[in-house]
Parts: sequence; structure tokens; C-alpha cells
Amino acid sequence: MKFKHIITCVDAHTGGEPLRIVTSGFPPIPGKTILEKRKYVLENLDHLRKMIMLEPRGHSGMYGCLLCDPVTEDGDFAVLFTHNEGLSSMCGHAVIAISKIAIEMGMIKAHEGINTIKIDAPAGRITSFAEVKNGEVEKISFRNVPCFIYQRDLKINVDGIGEVKGDIAYCGAFYVYVDVTQVNLNVTPEHAEQLVVLGTEIKHKVAAVTKFVHPAEPGIDWLYGTIFYEPLKDQGEKVLTRNVCIFAEGQIDRCPTGSGTGGRVALHYGKGELRLDQILVNDSIIHTPMEGKVISETKVGDYDAVITEVSGTAHIMGFNQLVLDPKDPLPEGFRISGS
Repeated sequence: MKFKHIITCVDAHTGGEPLRIVTSGFPPIPGKTILEKRKYVLENLDHLRKMIMLEPRGHSGMYGCLLCDPVTEDGDFAVLFTHNEGLSSMCGHAVIAISKIAIEMGMIKAHEGINTIKIDAPAGRITSFAEVKNGEVEKISFRNVPCFIYQRDLKINVDGIGEVKGDIAYCGAFYVYVDVTQVNLNVTPEHAEQLVVLGTEIKHKVAAVTKFVHPAEPGIDWLYGTIFYEPLKDQGEKVLTRNVCIFAEGQIDRCPTGSGTGGRVALHYGKGELRLDQILVNDSIIHTPMEGKVISETKVGDYDAVITEVSGTAHIMGFNQLVLDPKDPLPEGFRISGS
């Protein structure tokens, strides 16, 4: 049988959130910068992106990663992050997974102890640190681009609830953060459908009235998602919390969201709710935690910002060869609205 496309992938997950990593079969992606590469894929290869993300080969909650040649002299590789809607600018759970897989599959030569990996992402340089013990990756941490509060105390009128307040933070992508008690829900699987509806509504309403302009990366100018979080519990050295991210077209993150965890570190630190010496333990909707902390303070334009470090781990689930039969009536896959 002759196939139109044969795309090889590694399937992994970070805290329950999937990551399908394309290792071969995807056409070359030209571009001098990673944002140029992102634009090229959206304009020329989106049919293949949909094929590997959507049903029947994927699903509405699928997340993916396209590996590219680095766009910097010292970069190890570049990545494009994809989901059910398109391509994002930053994804922490994907950084954690691809860092582990790069070592365990021999893409990067590793040694015992801490291994540094330099990743070119649409948001900028992401540096990850893989802790190897007895030849196995036990833990991944990554330092994001500078994170900062973009707008505080934004008022949103939510249907059936009334006015709620949210804060917008940047952490490689723009998120609006909302205390979940304001919408009378909890971050639990039982409330997942309601959180998706409200999170999508909030995202669209905030995007409609807010202009997103990153002072150093003008190409990142959109709101990525809504993060509902539970109130902080200060335990001394650690601060405990839980959140869920609703992003793309109603997609719900199973893990605590790696980039979003860094955004929460910046948000709570900026509001005086997290100290420099404290670790934020951020649980997910399915109880798979990540940890985040402030490494240092910095500036982004006129914004007070922080360098954050987020830690977690990932697991390989399988090796996949996706094919496209030329007679397949669904070459780009499909998505049923609301699923």
C-alpha cells in the first residue's frame, strides 16, 4: 500500500498532559527565526498539523511538538508547540517532556548529574536542566523567558455570575488568572465542563477588550487561555495551590501547565503573596503537581519581571507511525465542537 504521508512520533505525557513529538516525516520548516517557522507551518503545513493532532489519529485534548533546527548559534534544537487550534508560543509541559526524551532517545549526549539543554521556542530561549541518575532522567527543570504581571484587577462580566476580577500575566504566553472561588466552583474533574465553558467565555471577553503587546516580542500578541486557581495555602517553605488551564478551543490541560505555573509564580510574587525563598507547589485537576520558584528579578521594558524555574517529570508512552492513505476522506482529521 502506498501512503501519502508517513510521520513518526514519540508519544509521552507530563503529569497526564499528552505530548506527541514528531521525529520524522514532517517536511522541512524554513525560516530564520522561530516565529518565521511558526508562520510558515500555519500558512503551508497546517493540514499536516491537523492530521497529527485531531481525530481520528489524535483527539481534542492532544498536544504536540514539532522539532526544528536551532535558530541560534548555541541552541540544541528549536520547537514549535501545537494543539487543537494551532501553534502556541510557549509550553512548559512540552519542554519538560522533550528534554527528557532528547536525552533518553540519544538526541543529546548526557552525563550523570545536571545536563543543560538550550531550546529555541517562539517565546525565546528556554533553558532546561535534566537531572540524570544511574543513566535515567529523574527530574526536569526549566527557566522560562522573563515572566511579569501585564494587567491587574481586570473586571469581567460573566454570564450567570456577574462581575469577576482577573489578572493577566505573561510567561511565554499571555494568560488571564481567576480565583476559582469567584465562579463558585472547584478545580476538580466534576467541575471540568463548567470550567471549560466559563474559561472560554472569559478568554474571549478579555481578548475582545484588551490589547496584548509584549515590549520585546511584538509577534506574541494574543491571549492563550484562562487559568482558574484555588487560594494559596502558606506552609512556610512551600505554598500549596491547585489550578486548571482552559486554552485553545476549549482544551483543558491535565497537568498544572508548565508555563502557567511560572506565570503564577510571577503573579503571586508580584502581589506579595510568594516570597523569594518559597516554592509554589502547583497541583493539577488530576493531582499531578509541578513546582515553581523565583530565581531572580529583572525588567521587561517598563514591567517588573522575574526569572522563574518550574520542575516536573514526563514519561514515554509509546512510539507511533501515523500514515495517510491517499483515499482517506478525512486527511486533516476533524473535531466535533464541544468535545
